[in-house]
Amino acid sequence: MERKQEQQSFWQEVKLIGRIWPFMKQDSWVFIAALVATPLIALANLAQPYFIKQVIDDHFLKDDFTGLGTIAFMYLGAVIVSYILSAMYSIGISWGGTRMLVRMRLWLFRRVISLPQSFFDRRPAGMLLTRLTSDVDAIAEVIGAGIITIVLDILMIGGCLIAMLYFDPVLTVLLLLCSPVLLVLVELCRRRLKVLYLFIRDAISSVNSFLSENIDGVEIIQLFNVEERTEGKFDIRNKSFRDASIKSNLYDALMFAIVDGLSAVFIGLLLWFGSGALAELGWIEGADVRTAGLMVAFIDYLNRLLTPIRDISSKISVIQRALAALSKIFGLVDEEKPAERDGLELQNFGGHLELKDLYFGYSEDGPDVLKGINLEVKAGEVVAIVGSSGSGKTTLSRLLDQSYTGYRGSILVDGVELRDVSLSSTRENIASVRQDIQIFSRSVEFNVDLENPKITPEAREHAIDITCATSFVHRLGWEHVLRERGSDLSVGEGQLLSFARAMAYDADLVILDEATASVDSVTEAQIQLAIENIFAEKTVIVIAHRLSTIQKADRIIVLEKGQIVEQGSHQELIVHEGRYFELVEAGKAAIA
Repeated sequence: MERKQEQQSFWQEVKLIGRIWPFMKQDSWVFIAALVATPLIALANLAQPYFIKQVIDDHFLKDDFTGLGTIAFMYLGAVIVSYILSAMYSIGISWGGTRMLVRMRLWLFRRVISLPQSFFDRRPAGMLLTRLTSDVDAIAEVIGAGIITIVLDILMIGGCLIAMLYFDPVLTVLLLLCSPVLLVLVELCRRRLKVLYLFIRDAISSVNSFLSENIDGVEIIQLFNVEERTEGKFDIRNKSFRDASIKSNLYDALMFAIVDGLSAVFIGLLLWFGSGALAELGWIEGADVRTAGLMVAFIDYLNRLLTPIRDISSKISVIQRALAALSKIFGLVDEEKPAERDGLELQNFGGHLELKDLYFGYSEDGPDVLKGINLEVKAGEVVAIVGSSGSGKTTLSRLLDQSYTGYRGSILVDGVELRDVSLSSTRENIASVRQDIQIFSRSVEFNVDLENPKITPEAREHAIDITCATSFVHRLGWEHVLRERGSDLSVGEGQLLSFARAMAYDADLVILDEATASVDSVTEAQIQLAIENIFAEKTVIVIAHRLSTIQKADRIIVLEKGQIVEQGSHQELIVHEGRYFELVEAGKAAIA
């Protein structure tokens, strides 16, 4: 049973490595040329001990120097050919491996940013950062110092064994009888390294996730005086990574020590046996004294045999590290499919929206967050959605822009089912402004148009004008590079900039998660004016947080536990004295 599992594991590893090929394919000629060069490199290396044997046995020991120059020239030629081919081989493999790394990282980045929002809700940013950086680097190592170079090592090992068997089968058999000890010890180290490298990938991912989260929230950590406790938690993760790394280094060093130590033992056995020390034991055939040239050539072949074995032991570490990284990367991308982008294109979308018997839950076995929503939003209408926290307001807004899928029921946009509309068409026609403001550490211009070539300078100017962002944008300048997370902007300026981004894209339906908390009265007035301007131009669904915004809506929808419990104008709902009246009276509509 254990052997079967090991075989399955082996073929799984081969399959994992095979998944690298699409990224190597573009430069396949480089890798094919390297493979073609390997037997030539091996032949040039294997010829050198043979020439040395001839020089010693056929010339020096016989005091016959006729033709010695020819052999010396051939030896020099073999060295030069080996050097040139090996240099070109290493450069080619490195060049192709680097290009493969760039393609794989781009593919992985493209794959990650195409995944649905639900994926990012379950995965910390630090873990994704690890996959895109150190894990991809580990995979590059398997090309530069792993799989392809192992082909040359195998050829060298096979060639050396054939040459040694040709020159002296008895000495070769003696070495082969001792080799199982070496192979078993290397295999034990390899298995342990495989487990350790998987743990190391998880450990560094945990460290990066913790760093990302806590550096991002450093202000809270300092304000609440929890630096020491945070440091302690980081120390636990850091030490876990350290301990696993130390163990892997020990096993890696142990493999080198085993190969180096046994190589010295093997050379000692060769000298002992080849010197005729066992000649008195007549039952051992071939125990006579070997020639000096043969022993020199044999020891040279042995070193050339053990060098690739020693290299393979280190390359095993590289490959195990890469396999662990591959397992993590492909496990990540196989776990979740990219958001479906194909579908119908909306034509002349006017902003009309209709929800029929809409249900949605975040997991198949979890409770529904939205329960039987029926709602129609007419083109040009402004609809405010209010309700207590957890009532389903944000969930509803994220279904409408396809951040989440898998709903039951129907969402019709101008009579077309939303799930049948392509993702790109949805995003072109439905713009969302989140409550959590996202500002990039790029230019102001980039933060408004995101380098969309369809957005003209006039459209940008109109967007900042209608959202009351003109004064601070012109003060900073379009080319001004904002600090990380827009720290050189006030909360209100960041909000206005996010409004301008939505208006620059000129979508017909705008979903607005309005958040005006923690801003001064002047900035709040600007935000309210910007919202009113958006109301005047677009079909708007606003998740309302302020009574002043709610009152300006054409219709108010009250959600409670995922259901619509009331709808109407502000005055109608106040007169009705239902759930909306309670929210207003309690002041919750302003902060929900």
